[in-house]
Amino acid sequence: MKKINDLICQSEKPEEPKDKDPENKGPKDEDPGNSSGSDTFEVWKPDENKGKLLLDATCAPADIRYPTDLSLLNEAREKTEKTIDTLYNQDLGLNKKPRTYRKHARKDYLKIAKQRKPHAKSIHKAIGKQLGYLRRNLNTIDFLLKCDGHGNLSNRQSSELETIRTLYAQQREMYRTKTHRINDRIVSISQPHVRPIVRGKARAETEFGAKVAISMVDGYAFIDHLSWDSFNESLDLKQAVEDYKQRYGYYPEAVLADQLYRTRENLSFCKEHGIRLSGPPLGRPTLDSRQEKKIIHQDMKERNAVEGGFGVCKRRYGLARIMARLKETAESVIALQFLVMNLEHRLKASLLSFYMHYLGGFWKPELHCLCGCLR
Repeated sequence: MKKINDLICQSEKPEEPKDKDPENKGPKDEDPGNSSGSDTFEVWKPDENKGKLLLDATCAPADIRYPTDLSLLNEAREKTEKTIDTLYNQDLGLNKKPRTYRKHARKDYLKIAKQRKPHAKSIHKAIGKQLGYLRRNLNTIDFLLKCDGHGNLSNRQSSELETIRTLYAQQREMYRTKTHRINDRIVSISQPHVRPIVRGKARAETEFGAKVAISMVDGYAFIDHLSWDSFNESLDLKQAVEDYKQRYGYYPEAVLADQLYRTRENLSFCKEHGIRLSGPPLGRPTLDSRQEKKIIHQDMKERNAVEGGFGVCKRRYGLARIMARLKETAESVIALQFLVMNLEHRLKASLLSFYMHYLGGFWKPELHCLCGCLR
């Protein structure tokens, strides 16, 4: 899909300026230590940079309910009870079916879940009870699995059982240490690959899904980094710039990104290749910074295109809620959403070029409105 997206987004490269004095042709940069001039090397010139590269990252939330420790433990307990029902049968030779206390566990859960604002101590106590019920069920499952003639679990039940074991270990550790953070925290039993992504937005400080870092050129979006674990998108700037050069044959004139990308390493890399990284320079501001403020303001206006691209992809193409369940399927859906958005942008650009080229001599107000909509 990445190759298909590159084919959709490819555009004609601007024509190279012709040499006005063809008689003075020769090696561009000759080695001063070689008088024959047979060996040449090419030095990159900053004035050869063209275009602007927009960088940003967002989260593609998965279709899961807001995870709380109590609700996750209750769901895990209910699934282990169904697993016990599947494993137990009359041929095991047991006197009676192992107890699960599911009615008491359900009652203890609803006692807290139905409260509008339960106290923190009550929640902590309820989590301890659910951990006890879940531990008992897991021990029962281990006992039944050792018995000959037990029922067969489906592939989904076996996968969920392993996820529940990991969930129980994480929740027990957090309950013991009275914390709410742990590495590779599971927030969904049906989708164990989903991780919490802290974005710090006004609507939702934490989202649960895949983090996507993209680069945008002339309205076309390219996925640079997609991961279910949180990452620092500023580390992808160098690779995005190199991909831009490989795609178009030259470095960008400017990289428009937010303050997070303005690290010393990225600034040094951009300066080395003659690229202007948007934002104020490091250090004390100069006395007369009107021109710098004007450039910064213009960069902010142009960078709104990538924010608008995220908004369009979330509102129109479903990036705001990924309905796919499997990890590979969800990644394919995310890639397809950006691919379709680029395809529609390419269609609009083609229609606009058609109207401007073939109907330029017969321009009408309604065509002007149409092309304005296409823009």
